[in-house]
Amino acid sequence: HAAHPESSAELFARHSAGQTPTPGSAAFLRPPLCTAMRRVLLLVLLADAAAFKFLTDFGPAKLIPRPSAMLKRRRATKKFGDKKLAVITGASSGAGLEAAANLLRTGEYHVFGAVRDLDKMRDAALDRDFPADDFTPLQVELGSFASVRAFCKEMERSKLNRPIDRLICNAAVYQPGEAPAWSADGHEMTLQVNYLSHFLMASLLLPGMAKSADPRVILAGGASAEESVEVYPRADLGALQGLKLGAKNPISMVDGYNFDGAKAYKDSKLCLAMLSHTLHQNYHKQTGIAFSTVYPGAIADSAMLAGKPPLATSAKLPSFVKAMVEFELNAMRRIGFGQDMHADGLTGEAEAVSTAQAGGRLLQAAHDVRCSKSGHWAWKEGDAAAEAAAAAVAITGGDAGADRARAQWASIYEVEPSFDLEMSQELWRHSSRVTGASWAPANQPKSPCPTLVVVGAITKANNAKEDAKRTLEGLEEDGKGGFKVRAAVIGGTGTVVDAVVGNTLGRVGKLAQEAVLGAVPVEAIEGSFQETKERGAAEAGAAAGAATLDELGHKIEDTLLAGELQARAELASKRGP
Repeated sequence: HAAHPESSAELFARHSAGQTPTPGSAAFLRPPLCTAMRRVLLLVLLADAAAFKFLTDFGPAKLIPRPSAMLKRRRATKKFGDKKLAVITGASSGAGLEAAANLLRTGEYHVFGAVRDLDKMRDAALDRDFPADDFTPLQVELGSFASVRAFCKEMERSKLNRPIDRLICNAAVYQPGEAPAWSADGHEMTLQVNYLSHFLMASLLLPGMAKSADPRVILAGGASAEESVEVYPRADLGALQGLKLGAKNPISMVDGYNFDGAKAYKDSKLCLAMLSHTLHQNYHKQTGIAFSTVYPGAIADSAMLAGKPPLATSAKLPSFVKAMVEFELNAMRRIGFGQDMHADGLTGEAEAVSTAQAGGRLLQAAHDVRCSKSGHWAWKEGDAAAEAAAAAVAITGGDAGADRARAQWASIYEVEPSFDLEMSQELWRHSSRVTGASWAPANQPKSPCPTLVVVGAITKANNAKEDAKRTLEGLEEDGKGGFKVRAAVIGGTGTVVDAVVGNTLGRVGKLAQEAVLGAVPVEAIEGSFQETKERGAAEAGAAAGAATLDELGHKIEDTLLAGELQARAELASKRGP
C-alpha cells in the first residue's frame, strides 16, 4: 500500500470514467486474468500425465504443511541428504551383508539392516567399515508376526516421512532335520521366516513406497523356476491344502504332506516367486513399484548350508548322458543352431557361486536400470556366462575395472516363469488370512475428472444399446435341442436405452458441447448442397460394359457349378449305394 497509494475507490473511479490505470499502480502491475486464460492454464495442468498422481496426493497438507511434517522433512534432509532408502533383511551375514556393503559403496543409498541379532550386525558393520551416517541396523525376528509389525512401525519412524526406495527380502533359513521347528506363531520355521513374514512385511511397507520415484521390491527366490527335472526334491505346492488348513502345528508343509526340509525351503522360495508375480499383477500399474524375484545362484560358501545336507540331492546325471548331449549340440552347431545352448544347462549341473557374487547380483537387481521393471532375474553360468562376459569386455576398450564390472553384470537375463494364475491368487488369499495382512484394493487408478465419468457413462449406455440391437438377430435354445430366433421384445431395450440416454446424459452432453465448442455449424445439421451433373456418354457406356461383364461372369460361374454337380451325380451312380 505504501508503494501503491492509489486506493480501491480511486481505481474504481478511474475504470468508471474509462481511464486506464496509471503506471506503477497495483492494477497496472497485476492485471486480472481473463476466464479464457484460466481455462488454458487448467488444461495445460491436466494434460500432464503426472498430474493425476499429484491429484491423488493433493490435500490441505500440500498447501499448508503441518509443523511436524516440516520438521521431519528438515531432519530427513539432514540425516539422509538426497540418498535413496534401502531395507535389507538378513543383512548381518552372507549375500545380504555383501549386498548392503555394495549398496553403501555406491554412495547413493542409506541402508537399513533388518536383522535378528543387532550385536552381530554391529560387529559385521565395523568389520566392513560401514559408514555410520549411511547405515542403520534395526531388529526384527522373522519367526514372529508381532516382531514384524513392530519393525515396520519403527521403520516408519526412522525414515522420517521419506519413502522406501528398495525393499530386499533376502533373509532365509534352511531346516533339514527330520522333525520341523516351529515359530512363535505355530508355523513351520522355514515357511514363516522365508515367506510368510516377508509377505506381511511387504503389505505393511508397500503403501509408503509408492511415493518413491523408482521403487523396487526384490524377493530373493530359489532355483525353483530354473532347476531341471533331475533336481530333487522338486518345489510343489500341490493344492495348497496345508496352507488352507492354516499351516500350523502339526501341519508343516504348504501342500499338507509330511515334512521334508529341502522341499520346505524350495516351496518357500516358489511362494516368493508367485508373490512377486501377484504383486505385479495387482499393484504395479497403480503404484509404479517394480516387483522382482532374483535367483543369485547356488551359494557354495553360504553359512546357511554349513554342516547341512545339500538342497539338490540328485543334481548330476551320469557322465555318458552329458557326453551324448554335448555330441548332439556339436552336430546342431555345425548347421547353425544351438550356439547359445550348453550341456551344463541341459543336464542340471549348475555351477556354484560365492557369497560375494551373490551379493553383487542382489546389488544389480537393486541398482541396474535394466531391473527397474518387474521380472524374474537369473544369471548365466558356465560357458554361456563366459561368452557374455567376453562380449561385454570387448565394449570397454581395455579398462580393467570396467571389464570386471561389465563381465559380472553382462550375464543377467530374464526368466519367463509359467505360474498358475488362479493358484497364485489363491496363495495370496490364504497367505493374507494366515498372516493377518491387509492390502489396499487391487484396482487401477481412476481419474478424478468428472467429465471422463460422464463420457464413460454415455459410452457404456451406447454400448448397451448396440448390444441390445445385435441381440435381436441372435439365436437362443428352444428347449428341444434346437435353436430359434430370439424374441423381438429384446429389441425394445434399444429404444428404451435410446430414450433414457437422450433425455438424461445426452442432454447433459449436448449442453457441455455447446459450452465448449459453440454452436454446431448449419452444414452439419442440414447437409451441404452440391450440384449433381449428368453422366457423360463415355461414363454411361463404361458403366453398362461393367454391368454386362458382371452378368457374363455370373453365368459362367453358374454353368461351371452345374457341370460339377452333374459330374458328382454320375460318379455317385457308378459307385452304387
